[in-house]
Order: sequence, then C-alpha cells, then structure tokens
Amino acid sequence: MLYRNIVSAMPTAATLTFSAEAKSKLLPTTQHNLERVYSDPTATDRDRASIDELLVAKAWTELDDRFFRDIAFGTGGMRGRTIGKIITKAEAGQPQSLDRPEFPGTGTNMLNYENVHRAVSALGAYLIEGYPGEKLSVVIAHDTRFFSKEFSLEAAKALNALGIDALLFPEDRSTPQLSFSVRQYNAFAGIMITASHNPPHDNGMKFYSHDGGQVVEPHASGITEKFQQFADDPSALDDLLKTTKIPGKIITFAAKADQIYQDAVADLVLEPDAISATRDKIKFVYTPLHGTGVRSTPALLNRFGFHYSIVESQRKGDSRFPTVKSPNPDNAEALELAIKQAEVEKADIVMATDPDCDRMGVAVRDADGKMVLLTGNQIGSIISYYRCARLTARGVLTEANRKKGIIIKTFVTTDLQKRIAERFGVGCIETLTGFKYIGEKMFDYEKTLNDPDYGKRPAKERRTELLARSHFVIFGGEESYGYSGGDYVRDKDANAAVLMFSEVAAWAKSQGQTLVEYLDAIYRELGFYTERLGTLTFEGAQGAQQIAKLLASFRAHPPERYHGQEVSRVDDFGLQSFHDADGKPIPKETMLLFHLVDGSRMAVRGSGTEPKIKFYFFTRADVSGDLMAIKTQRKAFLDAWWNEVREDVKKRVE
Repeated sequence: MLYRNIVSAMPTAATLTFSAEAKSKLLPTTQHNLERVYSDPTATDRDRASIDELLVAKAWTELDDRFFRDIAFGTGGMRGRTIGKIITKAEAGQPQSLDRPEFPGTGTNMLNYENVHRAVSALGAYLIEGYPGEKLSVVIAHDTRFFSKEFSLEAAKALNALGIDALLFPEDRSTPQLSFSVRQYNAFAGIMITASHNPPHDNGMKFYSHDGGQVVEPHASGITEKFQQFADDPSALDDLLKTTKIPGKIITFAAKADQIYQDAVADLVLEPDAISATRDKIKFVYTPLHGTGVRSTPALLNRFGFHYSIVESQRKGDSRFPTVKSPNPDNAEALELAIKQAEVEKADIVMATDPDCDRMGVAVRDADGKMVLLTGNQIGSIISYYRCARLTARGVLTEANRKKGIIIKTFVTTDLQKRIAERFGVGCIETLTGFKYIGEKMFDYEKTLNDPDYGKRPAKERRTELLARSHFVIFGGEESYGYSGGDYVRDKDANAAVLMFSEVAAWAKSQGQTLVEYLDAIYRELGFYTERLGTLTFEGAQGAQQIAKLLASFRAHPPERYHGQEVSRVDDFGLQSFHDADGKPIPKETMLLFHLVDGSRMAVRGSGTEPKIKFYFFTRADVSGDLMAIKTQRKAFLDAWWNEVREDVKKRVE
C-alpha cells in the first residue's frame, strides 16, 4: 500500500496483549480495533509505538475515543480528529512549523493517512465498478488545515494506484470551487479535504459525485461498504490493486481554472447599476479567517468595484487559526477583529468566511450606527427576498413561469423563506439538513431537461431553459450560514454569498435603507419569524452513547408540554414517511420535530459532523404594532424554552 511509503516503515505483524485492567477499562469495540490495527501487517512501528505509549499511560479515554469505531460518513462527509488530545512521542516526531506534530494520530476513529487512503481507495473502487472501462478522473482540493495538503497528495496517490487520474490545484482552494470544477472538467468525482469550521485539531473529507454535488444515497452507502470491506479485509484492496494496468496521473490545474470559476460566480449579480451607483457610498470589511476565501472573494469584490478592506492578521492561511477561538463565522467572537476594523474605518458591513469558504457570517450597521450580527436565517432571508424581488422586477419571473421558480431550504431553516416563496408565487422545497440534499434537488431539475450540454451553457440560457421546462432554483440555503444562488455549483458557496450580500447592501443603500431596515421591512410585510439554536456537546465514545441515548429518549418519551403549551404533533423522520413538495420521498434520518399549539416548533437531531446534539427552535408573530417589542417578547419566549429543554435533558441523561 502507498501508505507504507508515506510513513517510511516496513510492513510487519505483531500481537497485542491487554492487561486485566485494560480489558476492564476499554470498550469491547476499542479492544477489537486495537488488536486489528496492531496485528495488521501494514501497520507501522509508529502505529504500535503510539498504542503502546497510550496503554502504558493508562489513557483509557483517549484510546476509546481513538479506537471505539471506524471513522464514519456523516451529513457532510467524514470528519474526525487528526491530532489527538494526547500526542504521543511517536506522533510528535521531528519539530514542524506551526507546532504541528509530524504525523497524524493513530486510530481507527482518527483522520490519518491510513483512513484517508482506505476511504479514497473505497471511492476509487466504487467508481471502477460503476464506470467499467472508462478512463476515470477525480478532482481534489484542500483547505488550510493541518495535514490537508498531505492528505490531498495521499488521496491522489491512492487513486493513481487504481489507474485513476487526480486533478489537483496548485494551492488550497475553496469547497465551492471544488464542486464547480468537478462539472467543469467532466470528472467522475471530487474530494474536498476539509473540516470546514471545526477546531484546529480536526480534519476531514467530503466526496462529490460527477454532478458536483456531495454523494447521496445509494452512493454514500456503496462507498461506505467498500471502506468497511477494506478495513475488515485489507487483502481485498491488494487484490484490486493488482488489476491496475496503467497507473493514473497527477494533473495540476492552470491559473485559468480560477478565472472560469469566478466568471460563473459573477453571473449571479442582478443589479450591476445599483452597485455602480453606490460603490463610493458603502464600505465593507472582509476576513477569510485564515482560510481559502482569500483566493477568490477579493477578486470578485474587485471585479464590481466594491470598496473594502481585508483583516490583514487573518489574511494568511494558518492551520492554528490563531486569532480566533473557532474559525466559525456564525460565532460572534470570530468577527471581533473585523468589527473593530470596521469601527476604525467607519465601514458599513463586515463579512467573514470559514476555512473552506462555504459558509459566510456578517455584521451590519443599523440606523443608529451600531454593528449587529445577523443569523444565518436572516442572511438567507434577505438574499432570497432580494433575488425574488429583482427577478420579478426585471421580468425574469412572470405570471406564466413563476411556478417554475423554487426556493430550497432545510427543515431546520426559517419558515420566513417559505413565506417569501408564497409572497412571490414561487415554490418552496424542504430537505433534510445537509447541503447535499439541496444539490441533489438541483441535479433532479437538470436531469428532467435531458440536455447533455446543459453544464456548458451560459447561466442565463440555463435559467431560461429551467423556467420553461423544469424548475429554476432562485436560492438555496441552510440556517447554518450556507447559501447558493445558482446551480453552477452544487454546494454552498461563501464566495458567492459575499458577492450576493454585497449586492443587496448596495441595492438597499440606493433605496436609502440599511440592511437592518431592509430586513425589518420584510418582517412588517410578511410577519416576524425568529429562531434559536441550542447545542450540547458530548465528545468521544462516551459522548456518542449519550447522544444516542438522548435521541432515543425523546423518541420513546416525547414531551407533552413546553413553556405552558401542549405539544400538538411529533414528526419522527426516522420512523414516519415524508415526501417533499415534488413528491419525492425524504430519506430516513433520526430527527424529531415537536409542534406546539401556537405554531411554534422544536427540532432535535444529532450533528452529522460534530459531537453535538442540536435543538432548533422556531416561532412567529404578526407585526401590527411595535416591532422592537415583538422582537423582545419572542426572544424571551425562545430563551425560556431553551432553558426548559436543558433542564429536561439533564433528567434524560441521568
């Protein structure tokens, strides 16, 4: 295996013996996986040295966390710790830049060379079965995280060993550009090495299908089965490798690849005249939070003449993300430096993108000159309302075709976007959490056209064709700060989100409004919708068990009342059957939706990418009087509800 070359060690076999204490302290699955790794002939001296060191130290929790399972695919792909809570001497190795250990952590539940190699080999094997006789190629991109570049090279070598070409970028690039490039270069799949906004010790990968969207069923299960097969029987991969006649190649993209992607994003602009009229009257501060956004976002802002500055201390890629507690743009703390810079420069708007540039958070100045943070629901609602309004005003959406227009949102995204769809007479599709489901709907609409040249057509031609013969996606969004304004990309795109949001700001400015006033006008027209997200973190093997226990508890013993109101209905997406507005079945997922008699509701689900259980709260009120008073009252309602749920959770985990 190529992994042996990476770690520079000869394959040998060995036997692991557990002490009586180890047997009593470690989970059975942990012991099984430790024995499997330790005795694997492809395991290295470093692997075994790390295991020995942790056993001698009696680091039972660390061992359970690393080995209690094989790393799994979630809603966003595969994510896990790359650097352990305890770094062994064997992993630390020789000193590295940015205080990084020389090697990733050993463990079946760790994102390391072995698991990257096995997962990418599983993808390759699945492609070989699915496209027999084809000359296969896969696009690979990576973000700025620890080991991201090394993992991308390991992925390329794993594919090459199976005869598959790997198309790589010369440096880090964003997730949306990866999605775009899969389609642009007619690749059969894509791999993005990233853990998005997770902590620095994490890394991960997302797999993409030939349409540029993240893999969905049945393909996700097919790849997972291959992954598990290679874990249980390494000889199966060795046998497959023997069938390779011609090794694949590594091909590096030229600089024009960036320009082609940026041209596609630029086509999203609807009112260039409004931008030109206000470019000297509005100023932005942008931060890439040490990530990939700096590769394209400034170029797009420059293209339309926006007046902006960059937070210089956060411009450069840095795997430590040293200036923030978390590189997550939905956290207020991540925008602090940008907001301070905006105060000094008297800028109007702050925008931040996460390390792989698929999420965007913002702060805007209100009528009193105060900087306020907007939620992902508010940002998405502003953009979706604007795009519906301008497409209608420009005659793109008409009485004849508006039913073909679609807003796509997840079940845990604000209902304001559903109300916006009703306001403009367009459709609204709700999906499970995960932008892969939004991308899948885009591909469904493309497939109905049966147009083999669809992906090569200009954006306006695609839009016209969809409005005439299928469905045109006006906007797709998640409450978790992910947005899409076009099907040129099949994942959320923060480069595009910055551009779209900047355009709305320019338009509002041309109408004499701040963005807060623009949003308040939407509330006064359609009603005040507000939401709250509550998260509880349970890390490691024990945490996974607690999350499973909680979800089972809410299913078996649903609450009867919340905040003095009866729970009128419970939707169980794991046991009941649901269909979207197109009549397509919703995949089964462990998510529960509790409806109160006043129309408020709460969704409960486990995160697919983080060790968290999430609670989503939704409420609405008519606006017939003091909007500020209504905002205050509804916020207090959601705060009290969350406090009540937390007390309930304590009882359920006892």
